[in-house]
Amino acid sequence: MRFFEMLLFFSSACLLALLFIFNQRIRRSALLLTSGAGSIFLVIHFLVEGYRVQLLFLYGFTILMLMLSLIDVFITRNAVRTASRIRRVLGRLFIVIGLIATACFLYVFPVFDLPAPTGELKVGTQVFHFVDPTREETFGKTATGKRELMVQVWYPAQAGTGKYAPFIPDTRILRYMAANYGLPGFTFQHLKYVSSHAYSGAEVSSAQTSYPLILANPGFSSSRFLHTSQAENLASHGYIVAVIDHTYNTFATEFPDGRITTSTTNDLFSPDHDYRTESGNRDKLGKVLTGDVTFALDQFELIQSGHIPSQLKGRVDLGHVGVFGHSIGGATAYDASYDPRIAVGIDLDGGLYRLRDREGLRKPFLFMNSESEFERLKMVMDNRVYTDAELNRMGNTREWMDQVTEDKKLELERMRETVVAGGQFLYIDNTEHLNFTDVQFISPVFKMLGITGKIAPERANSVINAYMLDFFDMYLKNQGGILMKGPDSRFPEVKFVTSLL
Repeated sequence: MRFFEMLLFFSSACLLALLFIFNQRIRRSALLLTSGAGSIFLVIHFLVEGYRVQLLFLYGFTILMLMLSLIDVFITRNAVRTASRIRRVLGRLFIVIGLIATACFLYVFPVFDLPAPTGELKVGTQVFHFVDPTREETFGKTATGKRELMVQVWYPAQAGTGKYAPFIPDTRILRYMAANYGLPGFTFQHLKYVSSHAYSGAEVSSAQTSYPLILANPGFSSSRFLHTSQAENLASHGYIVAVIDHTYNTFATEFPDGRITTSTTNDLFSPDHDYRTESGNRDKLGKVLTGDVTFALDQFELIQSGHIPSQLKGRVDLGHVGVFGHSIGGATAYDASYDPRIAVGIDLDGGLYRLRDREGLRKPFLFMNSESEFERLKMVMDNRVYTDAELNRMGNTREWMDQVTEDKKLELERMRETVVAGGQFLYIDNTEHLNFTDVQFISPVFKMLGITGKIAPERANSVINAYMLDFFDMYLKNQGGILMKGPDSRFPEVKFVTSLL
């Protein structure tokens, strides 16, 4: 809850108390004073913090009480009695319920603070629009018919000036984000008030001549914005981090000309589709996503050389490139790591695709899983068979689940080959799939519903960031690597897995 929101809510609670406690003579003056203060808080809140839908009752109550207080003081006794009757009609119970509902809305939909980066460097951010002239768009329509990408970069910056960039600058997409979770379009409008810790267009830090590049990939119906805290943290430790909005695989992406694309791909892998096309669909999408990473890396070579104008010119260390991703973005990170230009990668709770095309990856790679995903993989390792009751609860058919299980066995074989070649596999206790994104900060209800795990969001974020940084430092900077040696008492939630099959 923001400062003037708290003052506004406190003044409303005082107004409610005055209606119950004091005698009429004292109450009249106190109501006028308190409602007047509340109205001042309301105006300042609108001007400084901005309104939001969740506080509509509070706004109405504050204005109503000011009006009735003025009537009490300046109008005749008959009008006073009329005002008293109005208050009785409105009902004190209704007011109590309204204030409780408002308090719940403020709790469920907070204007939260993203975790601050832990590095010593300031962070800058810049957005690029790339068009690939060599690839046709196959999942929807674009202005040119070619594959287009929005890519946001976070990088080490000199001391920034002015305000931080907003967490989600493209506010028109917020209603699509709400729809993605089955909520009314206005639900997440307050996120436009959430701030990042990066300065737009800030000058690149002079602490180093160049910085390693990390390419990042969100999951199904996700967004580049939902990996802001991870990107900022890595940038504060001396990395250039480029998060790719994979067009038509995000809940929404806004382009410079105002077009907005939404997801057309995330339902391709549901049980409603023919299970025999599962691998084919995933591989078809995967080929496009991997192509996006390859193309983005090509563009950074042009940025480095100055062929694409950017203050990052000459500052990108293309000899040290990493990649990471979440969910299918993790599979993208794995598949893209076959590119010889990419030295190291991390898969955050994602499966794999294009499993039959080649052997396991033979370069440093970290699989970091949620506890729930590891339990599912363990069932496959143990050859556990789902009962009919379990399949019914999940809404899956046995044929579909059998195909998924076969794919998972092949995934495990590829993971094992990579771990044997020097990779790592670990999972984090009490985490769920979305703990690997900034979704976990949006509402505490997600934790109550089990959408995110029992672990505190701030703790999950700090653990994930620590292990990501240590792994990238080890292979892209030739430093760190302490956490990769095995269990650490500072992070008891992290469990290393040494045997995958």
